[in-house]
Amino acid sequence: MSNTVSGLPVGRGLLYLIVAGAAWGTAGAAASLVYRTSDMGPVALSFWRCAVGLVLLLAVRPLSRRPRPAAPEPLGRRVLRAGATGTGLAVFQTAYFAAVSATGLAVATVVTLGAGPVLIALGARLTLGERLGRGGLAAVVGALAGLVVLVLGGGGATVDPWGVLLALVSAAGYSAMTLLTRWWGRDGGTDSSGTTVGAFAVTSLVLLPFAAAEGLVPHTDAPGALLCLLAYIASVPTALAYGLYFAGAAVVRSATVSVIMLLEPVSAAVLAVALLGERLTAATLAGTLLMLGSVAGLAVGEARGARTRGEEPDVVPV
Repeated sequence: MSNTVSGLPVGRGLLYLIVAGAAWGTAGAAASLVYRTSDMGPVALSFWRCAVGLVLLLAVRPLSRRPRPAAPEPLGRRVLRAGATGTGLAVFQTAYFAAVSATGLAVATVVTLGAGPVLIALGARLTLGERLGRGGLAAVVGALAGLVVLVLGGGGATVDPWGVLLALVSAAGYSAMTLLTRWWGRDGGTDSSGTTVGAFAVTSLVLLPFAAAEGLVPHTDAPGALLCLLAYIASVPTALAYGLYFAGAAVVRSATVSVIMLLEPVSAAVLAVALLGERLTAATLAGTLLMLGSVAGLAVGEARGARTRGEEPDVVPV
């Protein structure tokens, strides 16, 4: 895929994905504060996250400068793309929260984020013809090893088979969303802003009945703080991060996308140590360095590959 067709250089897509992964990592800390200040449940939080994020995206959409494609995208394709990515997003988020409830945060995170790159690498090879190569395979293995050390290094994790199955379902939803975004982005002309808006609209509709059953309006003694937290979650790790994610995932190889998004637990760990007073352990440091090294190596390889294919990387994000 050439840059003249996609409209976004590969290097800038890599930078978008790095920012998105770091922003996603702040959502967990903000969500924990939401749970402390109210009785809001995880599904209701996911619904409000997507619904308010959708409103924010629609509000800023007229202000954004988007290049007009040579030929407008057919309505049927836009509807199909929104439905597929929105359903994948809903499955990804809902199954992950259910896995956390069933088997704990550590195991759910390792299984979901660990299975994602494997499923995506296999899917990209079978459906998109994308090859990892030895360097890419080494980066994936290194990143997954860092994830295990980072999340499970402290010990004390318990494994529940049902929770593991839910985490695998979550990984499948994430993988499908990533592969479909890359598939539709290969021929260019895809409006990433429209993709994000459509996905959020579908996800909000899918989650609405489950959120209503859980309770849409929480009880809280600090409504101002709760509204500020919800506004942050809907804007930074949702509207901004997913907008950057869908733009970057359309032009960067799928396996590379999956590894870069492993920056989420790294960002969460750094935030926990820097702002929440958690102790910096050897496992946290080792896992973080291993994952950052793998992500940096894969990003450099992706930028060099873009040059080899005749695509201008524009920005090398390391």
